[in-house]
Amino acid sequence: MANPAYVAVDWGTSSFRLWLIAGDGSILAERRSGEGMTSAAKTGFSQVLSGHLTAVEAPENLPVIVCGMAGARQGWVEAGYIDVPAPLTSILTAAVRVPGESRDIRILPGLAQRDIATPDVMRGEETQLLGALGTASSGAQAVCMPGTHSKWVHVRDSKVTGFSTFMTGELFDVISKHTILSHAVAGAEEQPADTAAFEAAVSAAFQRPALASNLLFTARSGQLLHGMSAAAAQARLSGTLIGLEIAGALQDAANPDITLVASGRLQALYEQAFRTLSLAFTAIDADAAVRRGLSAAAETIWPN
Repeated sequence: MANPAYVAVDWGTSSFRLWLIAGDGSILAERRSGEGMTSAAKTGFSQVLSGHLTAVEAPENLPVIVCGMAGARQGWVEAGYIDVPAPLTSILTAAVRVPGESRDIRILPGLAQRDIATPDVMRGEETQLLGALGTASSGAQAVCMPGTHSKWVHVRDSKVTGFSTFMTGELFDVISKHTILSHAVAGAEEQPADTAAFEAAVSAAFQRPALASNLLFTARSGQLLHGMSAAAAQARLSGTLIGLEIAGALQDAANPDITLVASGRLQALYEQAFRTLSLAFTAIDADAAVRRGLSAAAETIWPN
């Protein structure tokens, strides 16, 4: 069995992922839990990490590289931000060491867009971005990273030129649970997914984003007047929000080279949306991307 070289951690707001990595890049062990920043802030970041390190039998002197919300102001140790425009590689040399720990633990910084009109921040996605594109990408690219807060990042020749956050996932959750549309989508999980309704909603929102709030209401009115199923109403809600996101993200881009960094159900939804809109894209697994980004940082900080 290969010897461990470092531990890589993606520490989100509500999730924790840890990988024990060998010198050849192979995964020796993996841990996942719901002990994200919100939970760890109460339990103690050091205690949470220590428990997982013990579980994977990580040697006491093994270094740890961390990305995500552990580096937020309300996290373990604030890692700050790199201002864009900036090279993707800029995050590799700006990791902050956690003080008072016996082992070497570094937290990667996030990215900040300080434009007065379009201020934005990301933390964790910058590492996925690095892992997805590498350190020597060329040309102009639009990178889509779906989630509770989806990120769209514009990169040219390995330099982040700007990015935008879309609250798509959070809006879907709030609207489907706390508005009149909660009645329309009740029971949708018990019915087959309505692909046609999703695709129609994506197209409508992409073509007419100014009508988004009206399009959302038709999930309710269509059910009352035309017997639309709960699954169709949910698909219309999801498709409208995703179509609106894509329209906003690409409003200033002509025929972009899109890279989708996602996994699971979100990957399937966004792939379906892109195909519906005849947008060419390349898909990269989100877990693999963040591991590659963390590995690039570890190999820069602790070269063999």
